[in-house]
Amino acid sequence: MELTHFDEKGNARMVDVEGKDVTERRATAQGSIRMSQVAYEAIVEKRIAKGDVLTVATTAGIMGAKKTWELIPMCHILQLTGCAIHWQMDEKTHTIICLCTVKSSGKTGVEMEALTGVSVALLTVYDMCKAVDKFMEIGPIYLKEKEGGKSGYIYNDRRQKDE
Repeated sequence: MELTHFDEKGNARMVDVEGKDVTERRATAQGSIRMSQVAYEAIVEKRIAKGDVLTVATTAGIMGAKKTWELIPMCHILQLTGCAIHWQMDEKTHTIICLCTVKSSGKTGVEMEALTGVSVALLTVYDMCKAVDKFMEIGPIYLKEKEGGKSGYIYNDRRQKDE
């Protein structure tokens, strides 16, 4: 497999996507944060002193997805056509699952934007709740599915076995 982010001399480079076709692209990443029952209930009941955790984390995740190119050195600047954050609550394990779906019409995929969106959203949950629980655990974070471009539709069934 050829490493595309290096030139023939081994120097880092941004991949040239000029010759690629413009296609509709979508990617969904997933991650989770596990916490104490006290922290979980405080989030659900909106009793965290810093505010409505999931609303703020949703905004942060969208902002993170939009700024991916500023954080990951070889990412292209993309014009996103959509970004949505969704939350699933698991009361039994005190886990909050975050899904970030990003869309774009372009020459390169939006996987990194979806992964960044999930990461920033979960880090925001941690930041807002660390006074209540200093031992929250984030992860795993992974690409759940993507579509568009040469590879078409891809669904990550490896992770499903663990869920």
